[in-house]
Amino acid sequence: MNEEEKLYWYKIIFGLKKQFGKKPDINAILYLIGMNEMGKIKEYSKDEKMDLMHIATCKLLSYQGYYKLSHLDKEGWPHYDMISPPPYLDLNQQEETLKTLIVKYYIENNLLEDL
Repeated sequence: MNEEEKLYWYKIIFGLKKQFGKKPDINAILYLIGMNEMGKIKEYSKDEKMDLMHIATCKLLSYQGYYKLSHLDKEGWPHYDMISPPPYLDLNQQEETLKTLIVKYYIENNLLEDL
């Protein structure tokens, strides 16, 4: 992450901490992005929460061309097609990549102002 992305990352983390009362981890942020993509804030089952995190991951990786939105099903759930498999990254590289893509998502969706 470059310095500007780091500043945005900390704004996201501290803004969400202020909003929810505790510091979110990557999974919590993926869950929030998934809910944002669904456009529905409601109580989700454990399986649905996992699906929301998957939707968020696909959305984020679509910025790098690895996934493409295919369609919304009749219940409004987004479905993605893999365009090409993402490269193997170790856990630290995965986390850094996700942080950068989360920052991009928050900027593109004008979510920074809400924090």
